Amino acid sequence: MKKIYIITGAAGHLGNTLVRLLAKSGCLIRGLLLPGERAQTFENVRYVYGDVTRPDSIEPLFEGVQPQQAVVMHTAGIVDIMAGQAGRMQQVNVEGTANMIRLCDIHDVRRFVYVSSVHAIPEQPTPAVITEVSHFSPDAVKGGYAKTKAQASQLVLDAAADGLDAVIVHPSGILGPYGGSNNYLVQLIWDYMTGRLPACVRGGYDFVDVRDVAAGCLAAAAQGRRGACYILSNRHYTIRQLLQMVRDVCGGRRLPELPVFAARAVAPLLGLYAKCRHRRPLYTSYALQTLCSNDRFSHDQATAELGYRPRDLRQTVTDTVHWLQRYGGRSTPRFIRPQPVRKGL
Repeated sequence: MKKIYIITGAAGHLGNTLVRLLAKSGCLIRGLLLPGERAQTFENVRYVYGDVTRPDSIEPLFEGVQPQQAVVMHTAGIVDIMAGQAGRMQQVNVEGTANMIRLCDIHDVRRFVYVSSVHAIPEQPTPAVITEVSHFSPDAVKGGYAKTKAQASQLVLDAAADGLDAVIVHPSGILGPYGGSNNYLVQLIWDYMTGRLPACVRGGYDFVDVRDVAAGCLAAAAQGRRGACYILSNRHYTIRQLLQMVRDVCGGRRLPELPVFAARAVAPLLGLYAKCRHRRPLYTSYALQTLCSNDRFSHDQATAELGYRPRDLRQTVTDTVHWLQRYGGRSTPRFIRPQPVRKGL
């Protein structure tokens, strides 16, 4: 019986990277795309149009799958650093995860890997180190994105307690190649490379390579303990360090560095600047709050149990710059329209 990997959010940065890694292994893959999305073609990958908020549309992902045959990697979700999408985030991040849990239970999947976020874990006062928790509450975290991720994470833990073979991974700030500028950090680099980033902000975060996160997800699927959580982080880098790495690869001008209080004061102007250039604003109040937060995440548990070892960010930035130089803001170089799931796949 051949294993099948089902990947939601297959056109997203992490989902796309997972598809790429798995495609090399020769296993069978089914990817979920939103209507209108396209994805890169591989011989052993079939795509399905659907929406995790509509259970009937994602049922075809499980068509013909035998019990204990499928490993589900649930990466689909909305990451939003702006106000105004609270309702949609609740639908996708929480209700969509509940729908996936129900279908996994019905079809008796082999393993369910939920991609949460470090934002779902309550922040600790600096200099405390943040580690995995065994319970999640939206009341313990700040911001709509964090609250929906915490709520969804608890749904997964509850399902694991009820018998679903599920594990949770918590990536920090994902960066790397294979992703277009829909990823905020990739957009930051692309905007800098194209001269559309007006300023640098004093602050930083824990940035991690998308390929390391994808490898961590696969390790969690293969080796993780049922009901366990694993932080997939790297270490703290400042925005100034990040842009210096970009400049070392492709050149560029030095930007003025704004203290966070100054960035907060001019955030409306930066938002207007971005809007005039048809770009999403990067320095929103939520983003600025994140850049000042405690990001001392420990990935010791993932290292000990999954063999997780993140690479140096300089290599990540180099590969990201080269990817963007070749493909621009697009997420993949070759596209196909999804095809129906075929018998045997």
